[in-house]
Amino acid sequence: MDTIYDLIDKLLPFSWAGYTFMKNALLGVLIISPLFGMLGTMIVSNRMAFFSDALGHSALTGIALGTVLGLAGTDASMVIFAVIFALLLNRIRRRKTLSTDTVISVFASLSMAIGLVILSAGGKFSSYSSILVGDILSISAGEIGLLLMVLILTAVFWFACFNKLHATGISDTLARSKNIHCALIEDLFCVLMAVIVMFSIRWVGILIINALLILPAAASRNISANVREYSLFSVIISVFSGITGLILSYYLGTATGPSIVIIASAIFFMTLMLQAVRTKG
Repeated sequence: MDTIYDLIDKLLPFSWAGYTFMKNALLGVLIISPLFGMLGTMIVSNRMAFFSDALGHSALTGIALGTVLGLAGTDASMVIFAVIFALLLNRIRRRKTLSTDTVISVFASLSMAIGLVILSAGGKFSSYSSILVGDILSISAGEIGLLLMVLILTAVFWFACFNKLHATGISDTLARSKNIHCALIEDLFCVLMAVIVMFSIRWVGILIINALLILPAAASRNISANVREYSLFSVIISVFSGITGLILSYYLGTATGPSIVIIASAIFFMTLMLQAVRTKG
């Protein structure tokens, strides 16, 4: 890491880049933001924004289970519960016996309530409240390496399965006619989404992780003419929002995650206005 730190010092001769925690935060943002940019395009294309939000809320139950079981760390319990939660929710969603939004809302509400009840017992929730907003400034070098592996895994899935997942989102019948195993692709995507959300939530926060997933992709969709532009612009917007929000939060003394969300939101509204101008023209 020393070599990377030295490179940052040479490329970014600014006061904020002189601190190790800011260097780690910058590296974390440079990994998380393209990760969210890629994942967001698949979430938006398959109309799963509410699904990813429900996954974020399920983190509390994962933490609660880890606490009840007496685990030293709750990361494993969060990931395992999120994967089971995502697969179960996806299975029920495919039955279409109820509105998808209704099913997801019920599961998200129940999951968060269970987590809050367990974690608040004895007035101990204050020690877990930081996960609601997250803190990218607390990321360590080892956690950056872990996120890098998740980014590589996501990139492999994106290149291998994006078209199949996109076809499934457009029409199950169309996808099956092209010999695409819709259920398998959807389940793999849900597992990947669960893993990414759980690994990122400590630094991003439960309350805003869905915004960081959706806003860059939604903004990109407003100005994209094809799928390639859609994916490229989403990653660019995500990275720009992440870096700008991080630097602004340092100078303004604000929380990094919400600052990034505000930048991404501003870009979304700008692209929305640009789309309106293009439509009138």
